[in-house]
Amino acid sequence: MLQLETTDQDGLLKLIMKNTTKALRFKLGLSSGKEFPQELDYIVLEVCVRRYNRLKNEGMASYSQEGESITFKSDDFDDFLSESINLRWGAKTDSDLIATLNPGDVVKYDAFSKHDGYV
Repeated sequence: MLQLETTDQDGLLKLIMKNTTKALRFKLGLSSGKEFPQELDYIVLEVCVRRYNRLKNEGMASYSQEGESITFKSDDFDDFLSESINLRWGAKTDSDLIATLNPGDVVKYDAFSKHDGYV
């Protein structure tokens, strides 16, 4: 995605990936001992690319010069908050689907299932 031709940036990329994964784990409430869900790897990748592409312009909220305009969001994860999630009968990605939930949906439950880090 970044089309880098050398390994000169590997250390920086590893740091960005590490920090992005930690930030997402925090937002998801995953403790360090919990396995990171592979289904969310795409979020880490997309946010890492965004963060790499704006190096030296970190935190810029707005910029305008000769018709060029740059604005960054305050939270790199905002684009993923609008995504739906699947509610399933069990704590596995292959469990039968109950419903697809949209942001803001509320679920009342009286039991839950835990399996391999999924709830």
